[in-house]
Amino acid sequence: MTTVQIDIVSDIACPWCAIGYARLEKAMEELKDEMDFNIEWHAFELNPDPSGDGEPILQALSQKYGRSPEEMQATQANMMEIAAGLGLNFDKLQERYTRNTFDAHRLVKWAGEQGKQTEMKMACFDAYFGHAENISDADVLVKCVEAIGLDGNAAREILASDRYADTVREDEARYQQAGVSAVPAYIVNQKYLVSGAQEPDTLIGAFREITSES
Repeated sequence: MTTVQIDIVSDIACPWCAIGYARLEKAMEELKDEMDFNIEWHAFELNPDPSGDGEPILQALSQKYGRSPEEMQATQANMMEIAAGLGLNFDKLQERYTRNTFDAHRLVKWAGEQGKQTEMKMACFDAYFGHAENISDADVLVKCVEAIGLDGNAAREILASDRYADTVREDEARYQQAGVSAVPAYIVNQKYLVSGAQEPDTLIGAFREITSES
């Protein structure tokens, strides 16, 4: 059995990151008799400004990409359809506000020490895309922590401190310096970069090619 290390650079505020991981799960399931996968999540912030209350997502995307709110609504509706086909809850995708995810990334690092990094990431995706909750709010983050069976009080103590802040910043800097400018990005066996929310078949082909080379 070949072991494959996948370092995933992603943001909790990135819908394609949630879709990409659901597709990756399908690829890993298909390859479970050939390969063992080790997953580690790394931080990226689409909205690094922690100030302000956020703005409605369609308005923000419209300004960012220079397209009409109607065009952005159509794009988001397409994503909702893709997500539903993968079993993801994107019900409130168009109702969310832009949010800073720095604190969420800190808790993902902490959850990783309890062996629940992926679970924390999924809980945050669900809160933000499925329920349009404020993913920068401490109460929302603690609820995510408790939903995956971790200690909410311990999470509150972390959020009230600066623990894991340096870890997240180092993570972000490392992958930016390595040339990652868009997410999701998968670094396979610390050597090969696969960019974007690729379809399961594409990922399966890439993993087979990479493991045959090594």
